[in-house]
Order: sequence, then C-alpha cells, then structure tokens
Amino acid sequence: MTSEDALPVLKVLIIGPSGAGKSALLLRYCEDHFDPETSTATIGIDFKTKKLSVRGQAYRLNVFDTAGQERFRTLSTSYYRGAHGVILVYDISSKSSFLSMEKWIEEARNNAQPEAVLYIVGSKLDKVVSGGRAVSTEEGKAFADAQGAGFCELSSKTRENVRRPFVEVVDRIVQKPQLLKPPNANNNTLSISNIGSDYSSACPC
Repeated sequence: MTSEDALPVLKVLIIGPSGAGKSALLLRYCEDHFDPETSTATIGIDFKTKKLSVRGQAYRLNVFDTAGQERFRTLSTSYYRGAHGVILVYDISSKSSFLSMEKWIEEARNNAQPEAVLYIVGSKLDKVVSGGRAVSTEEGKAFADAQGAGFCELSSKTRENVRRPFVEVVDRIVQKPQLLKPPNANNNTLSISNIGSDYSSACPC
C-alpha cells in the first residue's frame, strides 16, 4: 500500500443546473486547466481525485461532477451514497440558475446523508467586469446562510477562489466526527485517475 492509498478518502459531489460551470470548476481545481472552447455538457458523471491537506491532515478527495440535465437526474442521485459534502453551483449571470438552487438543495437533502456538508457556489465571477451579474453577492450569501450552507463566489476562468469551496468543505467535514466513520465499500469502486496535489494549512484559503 502506498502513502497515497493510506490517506483518508472524502467524497464530494458537485451538483447544479446544466451550464452553471460545474465541469469548469472540477477541471480548474483538479488539473488547473480552463478551456473556453469546451462547452460540452457532462454526460452522467465525471470523476477526478485531488490530494488536499486541511488542519495538518492530508486527505484524498474524490470529486464527482454530476450532470445537470433532467434526463440524467436518476443516474446522478445514486452517487449521493456515502458523500461527505455537496457543492451546489449556480451561474451568477443567470437568475434562473440561482432560483433553481431551491430544488437542488432539496435533492441533496433527500439523497445525501443527514450530516453531509452543503456549500453553495456562485460561479463565473469574471462576468461581473462586463456587467453580466444577475445575482448579487448578498442574495447568494443570504440564501446560503438560510440553508446553513457555506458560500463563496468564484471564477474558474481567472482561478479566483477556486480552491476555497473545497478547502472549506473539507474543513467542515473534519469537524463532524460522525462523517469520518469508515466509508461504504461502494465509495471506492471506481478507478482513481487524474491524481493531483493541493495543500492548504487552514480554512479559509
């Protein structure tokens, strides 16, 4: 067994409406890559692994990007099993994207374990400079606070705040000992690929 294999494994889902920027966030965080020409919607599930250190402890973070299209919702819900955290993403330049957060929060609560950490992200922060904001920071923060969820805005294009939701989600997870019990064996049935490394001493980043 390698040192990588010995790390505690945490499972985090990224959910939200189609086009919100979920895949861009996953790619930027795990591979530090952003392709403005790539606009193909995720079909089913995309999966990557990242090594992350919070509060002096290293973890292997398994991140699942779930498809936003309604026709894939049944497939996506099966991946809630064993999730320690759920990051919900909306597009700050789309009011309808933000308003859909109500149903995504409801889905997460209906399918994830009760203690799973919820975190709301307003993506595409770079659009603010061109006057593209449709949802204020205050609106997003107020909604997240009302749900007991974490919150930040970020831009996968510019890298601004990209690490923050992952570090803060893990920081919240490790403060809930009940979430750190041995995971269901089904959590590790997928092959591990795209392993990267990311370190932070504490939250926030």
